[in-house]
Amino acid sequence: MEALIDAYDAALFDLDGVVYLGPEPVPGAPGGLKRLRERGVRIGYVTNNAARTPEVVAEHLRELGIEATTEDVVTSAQAGARLLADRFGAGARILVVGGIGVEVALAEAGLVAVRSADDDPIAVIQGYGTDLTWNQLNEAAIAIQRGAYWLATNTDPTRPTDRGIVPGNGAAVAAVRTAVGVEPEVAGKPYPPLITETLRRLGAARAIFVGDRFDTDIAGAEAVGLDSLFVLSGSCGPAELLAAGPGERPTHVGLDLAALLDPPRPVQRDGDQARRGRSTARLRDGRLSLDEAPEDQVSALDALVAAADLAWSAADRGLPADPADVLSALGRLPAL
Repeated sequence: MEALIDAYDAALFDLDGVVYLGPEPVPGAPGGLKRLRERGVRIGYVTNNAARTPEVVAEHLRELGIEATTEDVVTSAQAGARLLADRFGAGARILVVGGIGVEVALAEAGLVAVRSADDDPIAVIQGYGTDLTWNQLNEAAIAIQRGAYWLATNTDPTRPTDRGIVPGNGAAVAAVRTAVGVEPEVAGKPYPPLITETLRRLGAARAIFVGDRFDTDIAGAEAVGLDSLFVLSGSCGPAELLAAGPGERPTHVGLDLAALLDPPRPVQRDGDQARRGRSTARLRDGRLSLDEAPEDQVSALDALVAAADLAWSAADRGLPADPADVLSALGRLPAL
């Protein structure tokens, strides 16, 4: 049976919300990834998290029953270190703001980590670290004002934790930006370097990116010309999908990453009507509606994708497309 993945030679996966949810795997993810490997699909795990080393990430995946090696994991710290090595050469002194994940990435790239602006660093790399201090931010600001090149591993403003939302690396980057008045280059999603580095390592010619966020994952895939699969297993849901703007609209939508193993299910458009599978969505008088309320996960997903197709078309034409009726119908099925 033809599967969606058959059109691609590799699959790149965001981690949190796609492969795992903190300490637990996304239901079905280990089995889906195993079946993809059995089909010979090259797999890369892509993370903006610069705090953990690839070894730690790979070990976490194995603990969840997912086959993974250190080489399968690419972090924003590694992508940033490659950018710095390519620009300044091995042996360049780089001021580190962040933790062990950043330090290890620099060492792997043949760069020398320093901690003081008085060590004459040629560049500053800023990534997340649990032991970040205000003094590290001070040293970064001083070095940048003295002419050091500034690279941020990522600019995610927040991080989800089991206790709530907390400041992410982007919040610390903003603190330094306030002092220096310039913008850093960024290695992580949605900017190209992290995904480009992963493609280089995999030797992939036609890959698909699987993610659960529009602003980082889907936009990141779009930035490097990759098709994408948005999955409903993580941060974003139907409302965000319907509201996705240009540059953040996925090529495909699935409940979870196992959708890569399903047959392609295209949308059939006819004016202000869209049909996918058994479900039909319509745009009438500025409101999106469904011909029939979905009765199961399959019809609900079909209805959502058909409605999203209409919503995006309407937005691009400057037309209203109130999704309240669609969201109400989908809300009766908690799985979405």
